[in-house]
Amino acid sequence: MLARYLFQHTVEKMYASREDIGYDFGDDSKVGSKPIKPNPNIDGGWAWMIVFSSFLVHILIMGSQMALGILNMEWLEEFNQSRGLTAWVSSLSMGITLIVGPFIGLFISMCGCRMTAIIGGILNALGWILSAYASNVHYLFLTFGVTAGIGSGMVYLPAVVMVGQYFHKRRALAQGLSTTGTGFGAFLMTALLKYLCTEFGWRNAMFIQGAISLNLCVCGALMRPLSAKDLRDKSVVRSDSADNRAKALSHSTETIKSNGVLGEEPEKKEEAANEEVLESVQHTEAGGNSRSGRSLHGLRILKTVSQLTLTVRKGFALWYSSYFGAASLFTNRVFVAFIIWALFAYSSFVIPFIHLPEIVKQYNLSSQDNVFPLTSIIAIVHIFGKVILGIISDLPCISTWNVFLMANFTLVTCILTLPLMQTYVGLAVVCALIGFSSGYFSLMPVVTEDLVGTKHLANAYGIIICANGISALFGPPFAGWIYDITQKYDFSFYIAGLLYMVGIIFLLIQPCIQKKQPRQKSTEEAQV
Repeated sequence: MLARYLFQHTVEKMYASREDIGYDFGDDSKVGSKPIKPNPNIDGGWAWMIVFSSFLVHILIMGSQMALGILNMEWLEEFNQSRGLTAWVSSLSMGITLIVGPFIGLFISMCGCRMTAIIGGILNALGWILSAYASNVHYLFLTFGVTAGIGSGMVYLPAVVMVGQYFHKRRALAQGLSTTGTGFGAFLMTALLKYLCTEFGWRNAMFIQGAISLNLCVCGALMRPLSAKDLRDKSVVRSDSADNRAKALSHSTETIKSNGVLGEEPEKKEEAANEEVLESVQHTEAGGNSRSGRSLHGLRILKTVSQLTLTVRKGFALWYSSYFGAASLFTNRVFVAFIIWALFAYSSFVIPFIHLPEIVKQYNLSSQDNVFPLTSIIAIVHIFGKVILGIISDLPCISTWNVFLMANFTLVTCILTLPLMQTYVGLAVVCALIGFSSGYFSLMPVVTEDLVGTKHLANAYGIIICANGISALFGPPFAGWIYDITQKYDFSFYIAGLLYMVGIIFLLIQPCIQKKQPRQKSTEEAQV
């Protein structure tokens, strides 16, 4: 218990000293004896601008990715490659966006959410624009799949993190409002890309979409960090003496050393080098003519490099201890089953968005689909599904876990029955059910918190999102590969549905096992 208290106290001190990147990691409200005024930007004020920014990010990133089925058809006609190979372009972009989440945390630790999001917006737009000049599918792998995918991840994660920082009492409401941008985005971007491809061709459409994606930089600029001017309680921490800060940093490095990240001695040597450089620069500036301008310039460069190196080391240490210091999560069997479920579940939601436009074309339903696309039906009903399932799960007499399982059963049933529908009305009904049942995404943070607790929620949810990214990465190419073999999409949905059912069965089995284990233990103790 003493070690845990020292670790938490040290981390709070270390986080408080990192106000330069605008993060509010720790809760230092108990530090000092001065009364702390509530920040008007928490749960109000600029916090709603953060929600608006996150809403736009979901429209421009997640919405655009859900509309990639339009471009997938254009790529098939342009490059005459197999459906399995062509689907890798879309799946790489969607999968990498989620998979790189834990690694983007390293950038956030070093330079903050705002700068990370702005850089990501530039990368995303660059990926779209360069893809307009693609000469083959493999070129799109690099420009659109990797470049745009990494850029999307660098904007998506800060958008989610900033909403969590600015809201405490209304966090669920704020996250729910911001994530509805996915549904709106899928509806708007599907119509926009279809219009642009028809009027200007897919290459010009991607160029225009790249220009639109530059608005992600504006969204990143709106992510104003919670600095010392915004938070009164941080001024108390900053008023501590330099000795206290040094002690906090020393304790933090000792904690990191126990996790095998950094040793205590290298960190002290780094700080000593920084102090020597600072003293040298100050002495040089005081002496004036005692040294040449070239020497002064060299010392300033050395000072900058030294500070940058220390910042990178600190950021890496925080990132490593955050994501890789939670190995105890994998001792929770239900959480492991949850990861297995996530590896199969998300692909069943993504596959229809990528391959439905071509299925509609094969069934000669393009005229009806042009009036109201099936993917737009999924997107619109998905918004209502999130809200309604969230309201139902909040009822005192209903278990969130049961709502989550029922929504999964509904979704897997729709995936298995979709190939049986060959009329527009039948496909529209199934797509509406897919959109509604997939609203369980809004319940995933709640279910994750119930499994691992609030303390490990951030790490656990990051792992689940990463597993979803892997599912999105391999799902669409697998469906296309099955079509290349059988010349039908039916088996693609059947196999995806069966794998999804396996994941659900894992969720059902593990809670039963955990309920039996305590009873067996108590029986053994009674015999002893």
